[in-house]
Amino acid sequence: MFSTKNIALICSLTVFCIVHCKAQTPSLSQLFYPNISLRAEYMPEVTAENGTKFGFNRTTALGIIPLSTEISTGFGFGKKLDIEARHSLLIANVSQISPTIDGLEKPEGGYKTFGATFLQLKASLREKFWVYGVGGGVTQSNETFFNPQPYFYGGAARLRILGLRTQILYGTAIIYNQKFRIIPIFGFTKALGNDWKVSGILPFRASVTYKANPWLHLDLNSIYDGYSAGFQEYTTSEKMIRRQNYQQVRFTLSANAHVLNVLNLGIEGGIGTFRQVKTFNSANETLSNVSLPTAPYVGVSVRYITSKSKLSSKFMKGTGIEF
Repeated sequence: MFSTKNIALICSLTVFCIVHCKAQTPSLSQLFYPNISLRAEYMPEVTAENGTKFGFNRTTALGIIPLSTEISTGFGFGKKLDIEARHSLLIANVSQISPTIDGLEKPEGGYKTFGATFLQLKASLREKFWVYGVGGGVTQSNETFFNPQPYFYGGAARLRILGLRTQILYGTAIIYNQKFRIIPIFGFTKALGNDWKVSGILPFRASVTYKANPWLHLDLNSIYDGYSAGFQEYTTSEKMIRRQNYQQVRFTLSANAHVLNVLNLGIEGGIGTFRQVKTFNSANETLSNVSLPTAPYVGVSVRYITSKSKLSSKFMKGTGIEF
């Protein structure tokens, strides 16, 4: 399910890298190799001050499909020789989220999200390194197919490589999710010695990574996420369209193990805080706004990398983004 954070994270890389493999160490290398990730998240019900109980679980399947990698030469402005490399890929996702309110799944069956993103990384001697992304999808209540919540997004960002250990990214994302938003994006990756790294996509995520050994990474994460979806509420005389928004900030510790060169297994645990759930009617009027107390969070994931492209590997090493 994609809210402001999920959509902006995808469009700000996917426009630096996803969303989406949240318990796994984010890495630009994921964008160059075909892979699929499966993830499950759970937060138990907790009781708000007004007596409302709220909890949710979410499962996600996300696939990354490289489409093409091209390297070409030509003459740019001033008749100067330019070498350009492009890498294009498609990212597709399906999510199921099941919120519970006062012990009942509401709406019945929860929600589903279907989405896709086209992403292109472009590097050249003259234009340096840019990332472009566009995509969209729909969030739909499982109890009816007549109140879908569409979302669309696009963005462009400049990636600056300040050495083999430092990269920054800055750009702008344009998002429609019930209303249009323009969000500035700033991303960074900085290696601290051989075993430590800090990275993030602000204002959505920041992580500190410790490389315990070549196959095990530990991450301390802060993440802003949630979901937004529509449903129908029934009375004895009518059906009323409702919209539910949920947001939170998570502070978690995750461990990621690389197994057999093709599998990445991840587990993440921590807390969700600054939590809020809102309900709106069809006129966008707020019906309820409930602040929720801190709750425990746990997530597990597995990513399968199908193969590695030699040309894509050369593209990564040649542009210095071997994260």
